[in-house]
Amino acid sequence: MINVLVHENGATRRAQAVDPEWLRPNSPVVFWVDIVEPEDAERVLLSDTFHFHELAVEDAMSKVHHPKIESYDTYLYLILHGIRHRGDRKGFETQDVDFFLGPNYLVTVRHAESTSVDEEMRICASHPDLMANGPANVLHRIVDKMVDHYRPEVDAIEERLEKIEHAVFEEPGVNPLKSILGIKRDISSLRRVSLPQRDAIGRLARREFPQIADALAYRFRDVFDNLVRITDEAAFFQDRVTGLLDAYLSTQSNRLNQVMKVLTVIATVFMVLTVLTGMYGMNVQLPHFPGGPHVQFWWVIGIMAVLSAGMLWIFRRVNWL
Repeated sequence: MINVLVHENGATRRAQAVDPEWLRPNSPVVFWVDIVEPEDAERVLLSDTFHFHELAVEDAMSKVHHPKIESYDTYLYLILHGIRHRGDRKGFETQDVDFFLGPNYLVTVRHAESTSVDEEMRICASHPDLMANGPANVLHRIVDKMVDHYRPEVDAIEERLEKIEHAVFEEPGVNPLKSILGIKRDISSLRRVSLPQRDAIGRLARREFPQIADALAYRFRDVFDNLVRITDEAAFFQDRVTGLLDAYLSTQSNRLNQVMKVLTVIATVFMVLTVLTGMYGMNVQLPHFPGGPHVQFWWVIGIMAVLSAGMLWIFRRVNWL
């Protein structure tokens, strides 16, 4: 599916297709082509109408690529990632959007819904002055929205971390291992996308390319600063979740040691009692306790109780209990 937005003679309108005349040198037309779920017809448009490099077209037709930026003779090719919500499921997914930025055009290629692109398409259709500022300005607005959408997800990760920390340290009966591994996977995904994306936006902010004017480069600098904060927080979150995992495993190990200590003390106490009862259960003559054979059983029970109490007192004194 193709959506085309054209700005000409001070007005912005939607079009059904791309007119090759718009691509001639010094064309007064500024247009934006948004391609959703590209197929063979869109591949032909990218290759034969825009004459993009075959490797860039191949990357744009693929669903997943790492963020990057490449400069060609008359256009820039960017791959950036936005955040795609999972609905009721925890965490998020990232989805790449491909950009071709030329002298008077912007081409976006995506394989799924993008809130940032759809929202900016509606805004540009109703505000002609946005397209009049050039395709690089539209690119900046889309990228800025994509990065802004990272913030709620980063805050959600922090809230999840706080809940897991509470479960690890305050709720010993809860097993948060699955939650720890899940949030660790999400943080790794965030870092894997935000780091190369930060580098790509940084190149736009450093005015390396003629398609980005100096005034617009300062705006990309602000987007770059936001990405720097996000990547720094992702690194901090990764350290926190690693510490949480170590703390949880250490806590479980300590609890197991406490259980084994108690079981060992119990086994030690009953070992002595077993020796005592075994001796008095032998078929040999043993000394009689006062009171005759009728109270001998109670003498044995009393000795066992005294021995048990004495051993528990000793274990308590040496901090084994």
